[in-house]
Order: sequence, then structure tokens, then C-alpha cells
Amino acid sequence: MKINYLFILLFVLFGGLSSCGSDDDDELMGNWSEKSGLDGTARSEAVGFVIDSKFYLGTGFDGEDQLKDFWVYDPDGDYWTQLSDFPGAARNGAVGIAINGKGYIGTGFDGDDALKDFFEYDPSTQSWLQIDDFPGEARYSATAFTIDDNGYVGTGRGDNLFYKDFFTYSTSSKSWESIISLGGSKRRDAASFVIDGIGYVVSGYNNASYEDDVWAYDPSTGYWTEMRHISNYNDDEKYDNDYTTIARMNGSAFTLNGKGYLACGTAGSNVSNVWEYDPQMDLWKEKTGFEGASRTEAVGFSIGSKGYVVTGRSGSYYLYDLWCFDPSAEQVDND
Repeated sequence: MKINYLFILLFVLFGGLSSCGSDDDDELMGNWSEKSGLDGTARSEAVGFVIDSKFYLGTGFDGEDQLKDFWVYDPDGDYWTQLSDFPGAARNGAVGIAINGKGYIGTGFDGDDALKDFFEYDPSTQSWLQIDDFPGEARYSATAFTIDDNGYVGTGRGDNLFYKDFFTYSTSSKSWESIISLGGSKRRDAASFVIDGIGYVVSGYNNASYEDDVWAYDPSTGYWTEMRHISNYNDDEKYDNDYTTIARMNGSAFTLNGKGYLACGTAGSNVSNVWEYDPQMDLWKEKTGFEGASRTEAVGFSIGSKGYVVTGRSGSYYLYDLWCFDPSAEQVDND
């Protein structure tokens, strides 16, 4: 009888230790912590850009009206300051980028029409200047990124049409130029990020489906290259067996330490999962899920070694909260 008790004790002890080790191996890395929320109106489909380690945010939709107020967030002090309004028409679904210390906001939807105007913001004088209009068709729900001295804007929708064309704006010549169109399908609400001088466009929505492709643009060649799909696309390989929750629309993207991140968005319903892209391996790895309310149409950005997601929409509820992500930290509840 004693031997039987001893056997049971050893079985439980070593079995329990084995289980704990397995659970630890399955834990996802990364921690989200809540920061000071936007002082202004809760909203979705806002835009923003980072200049000198500060984040600028404006425009959007509050459930009733398009917006044109403009704010700056200081992560060192964890506070927001309201600036003079964006000078164009109030809008949502615009794009925002920063190039050489100045910010740019353009395109979007004013409640009636798609737009193509563009404005430049100078933080040193806190002033706006209208620049040449976007040369493509008026649109909203486009995507944009910056490489060196040039901004890139493309895809989106307008007048019930979807687009895949792309244009670049040069700050040196102060002019727009068309480039080779994105590969794959036309799409709206794609996400994009830049890693080591290469621009990546991820997913989006078209033909009643969430696109599962990734395209990389190299300005030195002027060509797009298709990367591995973000679905279980290759039956002969195992690397993509878990790629079941990456494709989405209205995701929030940012770049940290040579890797791209895709958080939140919509894939039938709002999603909270977060994925990390390694361009050297062309592989995706799941990280700790977003810890705020699940949302879509939020803004993603990065400053230093941290990523951020702010505002957005959960159903008919519009949001103003701000969350900070550290990809290398272990997850901590209620921080």
C-alpha cells in the first residue's frame, strides 16, 4: 500500500512539472500597458505620424461627424496637447506620413465624397501648407509609408471602385510621380510598414474576402516582390500551419527593432491578436494579444523601442484609449 502511494506521488509530481514546462513554452511574448488616453473626442479612422519622438494625430469619425482636430502626444510625459485644427475638410479614412521632419495628411472621405487634397505640417512653426493634390483618383481607406525622402500612397477605394495603383511624393522636387502598381488584387484598408528601406503592404479587403498576400517594395529597383502568404497556403510546408489569424482589414501596423507588427483590425469580427514579421526569415510569429477592448480602425505607431495603438472602434462604440506594446517583455496583467 505504501508503494502504491509513493508511485502516485511521484507520478503527480513529475507529471505536474512536465505540464508546467509545456505551458511556459506556449506563452506568447510581449506586454501591453495602458497610457494616457486622447484628450479629444473618441474616434475611428484617424491618422497620424511621428516627428522627433512625438506622435501627431488628427481627423477621424466619431459616429456622427467627420473630424479635423489635431493633437500631439509626448510619450516622455505621457500627455496630449491640442494644436490648431487640420486646415482641410473634416474627414476620415485619410493617410498620414512623416517625411524629413514634416507631417503629411491627405485623401480621405468627407461624408459625401472621396478626397485627393494633401497638406504638409511643420511642427517648428505649427503651421499647415497645402501641397499638390494626390494625382490618382480621389479615394479613402488607402495605405501609405515613407522611405528616405519620399512618401508612398496607394490602394484604397472611391466611388465604389477599389484601387491598387501607387504614387510617390518627393520632398526635394515637391511633386508626385506614379510608380508600378501593387501586385495582386485591388484592395482597401490594407496595412503597411517599413523595415530597412523596404516598404511592406499587408492584407486588406477585396471581393468579399481578406487578402492573404504580402508585397515588398524596393525603391532602388522600383519593383514589388511577393512574399510568403499569411495563411496556411503551402500544403507541403509546416511554417504556415498556424497562420489562421493574420489576414484582416483595418489592422494597426508599426515597426520595431527591424521587425513589423500587425495588431487589431477586422476579420469577420474584431480581432485582438498581434503578429510579428521577420523580413530576414519571411516568417510571422504570434505575440501577446492586444489587451484593450478588441477594435478596428485604430492607429498604430512606434517611438523608440515601443509600439502603440490608439483610438478605434468596437462595434458602435468609439474609443480614445492609448496602449503601449513592448515586444520583448513578459505579459503582465492590469498594468
